[in-house]
Amino acid sequence: MDNVRIGVIGVGGMGTGHANGMKDVPGATLTAVCDIDEAVCKEKSEMLEVPGYTSHTELIDSGLVDAVIIATPHYFHPPIAIDAWERGLHVLSEKPIAVTVKAADDMIEAWRKSGLKFSVMYQMRTEPIYIAAKKIVDSGALGDIYRTCMIMGWYRSQAYYDSGGWRATWTGEGGGVLINQAPHLLDIFTWLGGLPTKIKGEVRTNLHEIEVEDEAFAVLDYANGAHGYLYASTTEVPGVQLIEICGNKGKLRIQDGKLTQWDLTVGIKEHSQGAEEMWGVPKGEEVPVEMPESATGHTAITANFVRAILESEDLIAPGEEGLNAMELINGIILSGKSGEAIDVPVDRDRYDKLIEDLKASSKGKTRLREQRVTDPQHQ
Repeated sequence: MDNVRIGVIGVGGMGTGHANGMKDVPGATLTAVCDIDEAVCKEKSEMLEVPGYTSHTELIDSGLVDAVIIATPHYFHPPIAIDAWERGLHVLSEKPIAVTVKAADDMIEAWRKSGLKFSVMYQMRTEPIYIAAKKIVDSGALGDIYRTCMIMGWYRSQAYYDSGGWRATWTGEGGGVLINQAPHLLDIFTWLGGLPTKIKGEVRTNLHEIEVEDEAFAVLDYANGAHGYLYASTTEVPGVQLIEICGNKGKLRIQDGKLTQWDLTVGIKEHSQGAEEMWGVPKGEEVPVEMPESATGHTAITANFVRAILESEDLIAPGEEGLNAMELINGIILSGKSGEAIDVPVDRDRYDKLIEDLKASSKGKTRLREQRVTDPQHQ
C-alpha cells in the first residue's frame, strides 16, 4: 500500500475540517464521508466530491476506505471504532475516545485484538512547547515530582450550547467542560505528570442553562506522595491555560503558550536538611528551552496516523493513551456527584451506573437553535 484511503464519519462540524485538511496529508486520500443527517451528508458529499453515506456501516463496508476518522458525538466513538476494526480498518478517533472508562476499555480491547492502528486526535501533542516539556520531564531534570497543577479557564456562550440537541446533555454528550473542552489539556497534564491514584472533585453548573457541568475542580493524590490541583471551566474571560510540574530539582510552567523551566543548584530536600541560615533559599535560575521543529495541528496527527499505517511510524497520540483523560473525567464527575474521594482506576461498574442514572434524569433541551459550524481554529 502506498496510499491510505480515508473516510470521515461525522461531517456536521469538526469532521468537515478533517475532510478539508486531507489534501495536505501526503499518502492519504479522502474517499468517502458519512453523516446521519441526510441533508448534511448530501451537502458535504457534493462539496468534497466523494460518496456520502448516512450509515457508518455502509461506509466501512463500501470497499472505498482503508481507515476512518471518527468525528461523531462522543457516545458513538467506541461502537463505530469497534465495527471498523472488525472489518479490517484503521481508526483515528476524535477526543474523547469514549464517555465512560468501561466503554474505553472495550474499545482498547477490540483494537488490541485487531492488530490495526488506533490513534486519538490529541493535536496539542504536536506543539513544540509540549514536546519540549515532555522531554524535560522524561529527562529527570525536575527530580522527584511533588506538585502538579492544571488550570483551564475558557469561555463558551449560551449560543454555543444551544447549537445542537446533543450538546451539554447527559444523553447526548455525557458531560460538560470535562468531556468536551478539557480532554486536550487533560491529556497533556497526564502525559507530563502521570495519573493520580485518588481524586476528590467537585462539579457544578455556574453560568449556563445546561444540565452538565461548566465548572470542575479537583485535588489529586499521586502514588509517590505528590499532590495536584485541577480546574476547568467555560465561564472565564480572558481565558487562561496553565500547567505546572514541580519537582525537587526544578519547576516547569506552561502558561498561555509559553514554556518556562527553572533549575535549582541544590535540590529542595537537600538544601532544607543542610542549610544553616535561617532564611536560606536554594538558588534557582531560569534556563533556556530549545524548541523543536514540528508540524502541528490536526493535520499533523492525521499525517502521523497515515505514516504509522504505511511506514510503521510510532504514533504521536496512541489511542490507548486516551484512557488517561477518561480516568480523570470520570473520576472528577463521580467524586463530585457522590461527595467521596475516588480511587484511580475508576470503578467501571459504579461509573456506568452513575451515567445511566444521569441519562435517565435528563430533561432534554428547552432552548435550541441548531448551528453546524466547524471550530474556526480548524480552518
